Amino acid sequence: MAIIKPFKGVRPPKKLVEQVECRPYDVLSSEEARIEAGQNEKSLYHIIKPEIDFEEGTSEYDPRVYDQAALNFKKFQEEGWLVQDTDDHYYIYAQTMNGKTQYGLVVGAYCDDYKNGVIKKHELTRRDKEEDRMKHIRVCDANIEPVFFAYPDNEKLNSLINKYVLGTPEYDFVAPVDGFRHQLWVISDASDMAFITSAFADMPALYIADGHHRSAAAGLIGEEKAQQNPNHTGKEEYNFFMAVCFEASQLTILDYNRVVKDLNGMTESEFVSALEKSFIIEEKGTENYKPSHLHEFSLYLNGLWYSLTAKEGTYNDQDPIGVLDVDISSRLILDELLGIKDLRSDKRIDFVGGLRGMEELKKRVDDGEMKMALALYPVSMKQIMDIADTGQIMPPKTTWFEPKLRSGLVIHKLS
Repeated sequence: MAIIKPFKGVRPPKKLVEQVECRPYDVLSSEEARIEAGQNEKSLYHIIKPEIDFEEGTSEYDPRVYDQAALNFKKFQEEGWLVQDTDDHYYIYAQTMNGKTQYGLVVGAYCDDYKNGVIKKHELTRRDKEEDRMKHIRVCDANIEPVFFAYPDNEKLNSLINKYVLGTPEYDFVAPVDGFRHQLWVISDASDMAFITSAFADMPALYIADGHHRSAAAGLIGEEKAQQNPNHTGKEEYNFFMAVCFEASQLTILDYNRVVKDLNGMTESEFVSALEKSFIIEEKGTENYKPSHLHEFSLYLNGLWYSLTAKEGTYNDQDPIGVLDVDISSRLILDELLGIKDLRSDKRIDFVGGLRGMEELKKRVDDGEMKMALALYPVSMKQIMDIADTGQIMPPKTTWFEPKLRSGLVIHKLS
């Protein structure tokens, strides 16, 4: 049973939304945010990347930066660049990428559901990153950016959403950086909101697609505020955090690929020969070659592409983790042959999101920065849900969801 609630969103006036909205805090550097914000004082980067208000080189973890986030959030409201709705609402958020549209519901998710496992995770979190997001939530007293959830397919919710999206959206714009379309509708009807709340109450689980650290931080802040409130009832706004929930089958997961700096002392031919133990290898020539099915990988090495197909017996179809291509490649190539044991900390490896394409992999090798590139077939939402349902954790750098949620369309205050 998933508990959600509508809330009084803090949003930009319609005429200002394109000046306020921006990319999420964790997909770009401080310098990129500084450039994108430019002279636009209304850019949400001043709240989610407030280090851009200080001299270049200022750490995003500087205590002054968190204080600046709170000052800027207050300023945005005082200037009327962000305005709180007078009534509780759910919101419909649509994203269109390459002609495909996915529709999400913006809701207040229940902090206790994160703690009791109704909100399921598939990645480990790091305490330092949790602390960073906790500080940001604490000083702003708000969830400035949403987390990204998936829910089991639900035809009745689809019908309700379809009714709303036939109408004129509150926001409708094409983002300048990603070129994707973003739209938002406001749900005000009390019976429709009650229907949404009830539909989620019938769901056994929600699944974190993206935003594990934000979810963990929100849960910890909710617990912290409850302990500080002697009159805590469990119904306070701080017991909830903002999430955009999409039907699982609508989501697009792209490949998350690897580039490696060296071959662990082997020559190119020795490395390819070593791969033959676990893979069927086919040379594919100089044209970009992308994996077309599970357990096939694309290797780019010394100007040539190769297809690597994992041999029978090198993986376990009955093991939710062992069947993943990211696990197969980590065990049999990165660890066994290249000596890369920890994907999170080893400096010899880097990761490239699938939106950048195969050309980016080729470029980083051809430029001499990297020695080889390995492209993987993307995981499915079903695989993610199966792993989360069994309480297991996916290997690092497994999923890359696109399009990313834009920040600044709706904000959730905790009090």
